[in-house]
Amino acid sequence: MAKIGAMLDIGKRSMLNSQTALQTVSHNIANKSTEGYSRQRVELQTNTPITEGRLQLGMGNRAAAVTRTNNPYLEKQLQKETQTMGYHEGRAEGLSRVEQVFNEQQNKGLNQYLTDFFNSFRELSNNPESTTTRTMVKEAAEGLAKDFKRVNHQLNEVQRDLDEQVRNQVGEVNKMTREIASLNEQVSMTEVQGMPANDQRDRRDLLLRKLNEKIDIHWAEGTNGLVTVQTAGTAILVSGYDTTELSTAVEPSKQRMQVFFKANEGTPPLNITDRIRGGSMGGALAVRDDTIVGVKDNIDELAYNFATEVNKAHVSGFDRAGNTGVQFFQLSKDPDKIAEELTVNKVILEDVSRIAAGAKAGAPGDNTVANVISQLQYREVMGDNSATLDDFYNSQVGSIGAVAQQALKARESQQNVLEQLNNIRESVSGVSLDEETTKMIEFQRAFDASARVIRTADEMFDTVLNLKRL
Repeated sequence: MAKIGAMLDIGKRSMLNSQTALQTVSHNIANKSTEGYSRQRVELQTNTPITEGRLQLGMGNRAAAVTRTNNPYLEKQLQKETQTMGYHEGRAEGLSRVEQVFNEQQNKGLNQYLTDFFNSFRELSNNPESTTTRTMVKEAAEGLAKDFKRVNHQLNEVQRDLDEQVRNQVGEVNKMTREIASLNEQVSMTEVQGMPANDQRDRRDLLLRKLNEKIDIHWAEGTNGLVTVQTAGTAILVSGYDTTELSTAVEPSKQRMQVFFKANEGTPPLNITDRIRGGSMGGALAVRDDTIVGVKDNIDELAYNFATEVNKAHVSGFDRAGNTGVQFFQLSKDPDKIAEELTVNKVILEDVSRIAAGAKAGAPGDNTVANVISQLQYREVMGDNSATLDDFYNSQVGSIGAVAQQALKARESQQNVLEQLNNIRESVSGVSLDEETTKMIEFQRAFDASARVIRTADEMFDTVLNLKRL
């Protein structure tokens, strides 16, 4: 009778194990398309046998644990490459916007306006007394000044868009760090009972990867299963169950959106913007604070040298009435707003006869100054007198185009690296429907066989009972 009872017990336990395995297979199939999911397996172990005389009789098997198929080293690689991908993505998007500002294939650009301005003075040199030609000079100068403003305005707009991106991404970072802290608690509460927190760990790994895509982080897992996350060197975002959120604000001295970290209520917010060098936020900040600032400085330099040289030539001449020439362009005293505030002198706007074309008073047909100004296009007045205005501008546009193309190629290359790693991860941790279907049939047949064992033991038990009745 004891052996029949053991058969019933083994059959029952085997049925339960098959049910557990089938439920795990169902869980895998349901999460086939779940991002970051690692397939799970029921680890079966031989149950503790019993001794009967000189015999050791097996007692079936038992479900030891439900484990996930996961390669921690591969996950670390994925998180590192995802951070690099995020940086290239943020940088490529920002640079493509900057490149569009100087796209002269679709719109008339600064280079064409410069050419039109110098051409208008060439026309003036051919007919210095013509009011119509002088009006053309005024209109070309106004168009050029407006395009300098247009370039500066569009670059400012790109910076404002990047400011908004940074603000939104900080909100996403805070949301993810809160969830990571919550998952820390869930992992700790589950594993303290001796059970692996498979789904919670998968979700936490995925969030760490996505967080790395937004901002460069460093994280470490303690012996208790809790992860600590920090960014920008010493800014701790997650510590156990606690989180510290980042914040954004426009700092008056820099006039751009800045990222702040406040360790606790008793400490002032710390500006960590300059320390963020990775992820899409790091890429956006690099374009906003380095690339665009450098481009604006170059445009200001171009506007300053151009206007200064034109003014120098213009004040040395005389207008149609014999008056000494005035400043042709009005320059801002703020070196950071030269292009933004460049304007044509109001005296010239109100009276085009004040445009100086000649080098002598009382010589209406003199075109000396007009020729000098028109030839400025070919003089090396940029870069310590090493480049012309056209060469300087074209080199800047070419440099922006080259950097933007490099960023696009870097993003494409990094995308290939990430796809390869994802494919490797999929081969290790991903769910194969064919494999799961095979497992499902295997466990279903094991369940049927276990039920047959129970039925056989039950029939044997009935036989023994009937013997006693006889």
